[in-house]
Formats: sequence, C-alpha cells, structure tokens
Amino acid sequence: MGTSLQHALQIYEAGRSGKDVRSDCRVAFLPQDSGGIAIELKSRVGAYYGDSIRRQAQRTLDTLAIGNCRLCIEDEGALPFVIAARIEAAVKKSGIVKLARALSEAVPLPPVSSKDRLRRSRLYLPGSEPKYFINASLHEPDAIILDLEDSVHPDEKYAARILVRNALRSVSFGRCERMVRINQLPLGLEDLEEVVPEFPDLVLIPKVESAQQVADVAQAIAQIQRTQEHTRPIWLMPILESALGIENAHAIATADESVVALTIGLEDYTADLGVAKTVEGTESLYARTRLVNAAKAAGIQAIDSVFGDVGDIEGLRRWGENSRAVGFEGMGCIHPSQIPIIHDAFAPTEKEIEKALKIVSAYDEAQREGLGVVSLGSKMIDPPVVNRALKLAATARAMGLLDAREASK
Repeated sequence: MGTSLQHALQIYEAGRSGKDVRSDCRVAFLPQDSGGIAIELKSRVGAYYGDSIRRQAQRTLDTLAIGNCRLCIEDEGALPFVIAARIEAAVKKSGIVKLARALSEAVPLPPVSSKDRLRRSRLYLPGSEPKYFINASLHEPDAIILDLEDSVHPDEKYAARILVRNALRSVSFGRCERMVRINQLPLGLEDLEEVVPEFPDLVLIPKVESAQQVADVAQAIAQIQRTQEHTRPIWLMPILESALGIENAHAIATADESVVALTIGLEDYTADLGVAKTVEGTESLYARTRLVNAAKAAGIQAIDSVFGDVGDIEGLRRWGENSRAVGFEGMGCIHPSQIPIIHDAFAPTEKEIEKALKIVSAYDEAQREGLGVVSLGSKMIDPPVVNRALKLAATARAMGLLDAREASK
C-alpha cells in the first residue's frame, strides 16, 4: 500500500497481491469525512487497462454510496468481477455499508441442472482464489465446487463469500454443474444470503449429522428464493463426516426433496473414529457402504470422497474402480489431472455395455409383443436386472460411450 495509507488508523483491506499472485488484487479502503474520492492504482496491466480499472472502481464506490474515501488498488491482473468483489468486501469491513451489493456484469444462466445428471467428478476450487475460476471448465469435470469452507482461511470467509457470489454471476463454467460448498452451520446460512440469489445449481452442506440441518438449509434457500421471486431449483448434497452422520444417513438423505446425493468426507470421518486414513480404505468401508445403501434406498446418488494423493494416479484408479464396484456414482477431485482417471474408473466396461444392450433389446422386443416376461436366449430376466441394464445403457449414452461405439461400427 502507499505510504500515506500504511500509517492511517482505519484501513480496511480485502484480496491479495504479490509476485506469486495472479488474477486477484489487494484493495485498501480508508473512509474519510470529506475530500471526495482519491483512487491510487498500481497494476501489472496499468498501461493497457488502468483507466478502465479506475472507472470501475469509481462505479463500484458509487453503487455502494461512498462519497469520500481513499482507495488503493494493487492489481495482479484481476478481472472486473474480482475487482468489484474486493472493493465491496473492503468497504463492508468498515461497517459503513451493509446491504448494498456491487454486482458484476451477468452472463446468461446455463440450463437448469437435472436431478439425476452425471456427477462422476467434482473439482474443488478454493473460493478465495479467483485464478482457478476462469479456466476450470476447460478440464471438463462434471461439476465445479466453489468452496467457502475448508480451503478458505477463517479471516477470508467474508471476502470469499462476495467473490464466489460475483463468480456465479459473471463466470461461464460451460457445461459444468455449478456447486457451492457453504460453511458448517450456522455460518453457512450467511453464505446462502449471498450465493442463492445468483442461482448455484447445487449447495454442498458440510459436516451434516442430522436431518434438521438439511431442513434448515432447504428452508433458508426457499425463503431467499421467495424474496427474490425465482423458483429455479437448487439441489442439496449433504456431506457426512462423522460417525453420527453415517448412523443418520437415511434420515439425512430423505430430509428434503431437494437432496440429490449424499457424499462423505473421509478426513474428518477417520479423525472422528480416531484412526488413520489409508489408501486401501479398509477403515472407512463400513461408512462408505452404509452411505451407498442409504442413498440407494432414498433413490438418490451416492458420491465418494476425494483421493488426496494427487501424484498416485494408479492409486486413484484403483480407488475409483473399487468405489464404483460398491455403488458410488462419482467422487470429488482436488486437481484437474484426476478428472480423466475418475471418468475412466466410473465408466461401464465394454463387456457390461454389451450385456446391457442385449437385455435392453430383449426388453424392447417383449414390450412390442406385449409379453410380461423378458427372456434372453433360454434365460428369464428379472425386472431388477432389466432396470439395471436400462440405467447402465442410459449412463453409457450420457457419457458418450454408446455414440462412440455406434460411430465405430
């Protein structure tokens, strides 16, 4: 910051700057009683965009009804939605402004996310690090998670909330489902006030141990939506991270109709048990299979935890294949390099697809002939087997496997 600001008594800051920082900025706000607005700017791209940044800063202060202040911006290539968020966070830390929002320019909303869409991979993005937002969709995960919980330092929670709100509004994440992991309740309810009006597709609720926690989030979302007069669905995915959460898995899964999946957080779960987390996962097998059973009984998806060792590709592959084998439909990931491995691990094999297509063909023929029994050769096919084949074929088509198969013929 400039020397004059460094020695002021009431400076309010947000954001980050420095040689290792990119796509962000540090803002220092000094409220004054008079003198108008003075904006100091130091920017890597000042020669090209300095005037634009100053104009945006002025518009943002106008939106927040700030008439007298000194504002210092150290810019490391931040985009407009980041600059607006950092200025708003710094101003609101002063307590001068409480309700006004410096909303960035909005991009068109993507199509509504379906309840049973593919959720093989969910890429975590720290909610305080805008550098990860812009190109996240290029890695083609099924979903991105703008994380407000574990990846955000406690001192940055407030500023990250505003940044994530503006990212939902201004960043196109392509075909990725846009998820937000809120903080543990009750702090997470404050997160909802900012993010729900910008239409996230899904909210992850951490450290859930009871159905009431899910109901509280669903009720808070519904109340905000009524205020905003919109009815676009926002799905919920509770994260079970304790022994008590696992024991209450089915009650949590059925706590609200907006719950589309259950997932598990193994770091906290194993800590709760007082055991070490291993690559084999023996210590968490009971919890993971119980979660799968509860999710399937409730008619929703079961999503596995992340695999923490980014360098162990073969370990990730084995974990993903074993995860699919016990009934999970996807898992989290913490690095883009994990995405294709996870997608391969959760894809049906060629043999499975071939068998499913034969069963589906036999089912279709029985339907055409008005038969109540499906047979394949000399074998009778039970309805649950038919349903599984239909689902596997639908999943393979959603993954593009049937299209590729048909194109190769």
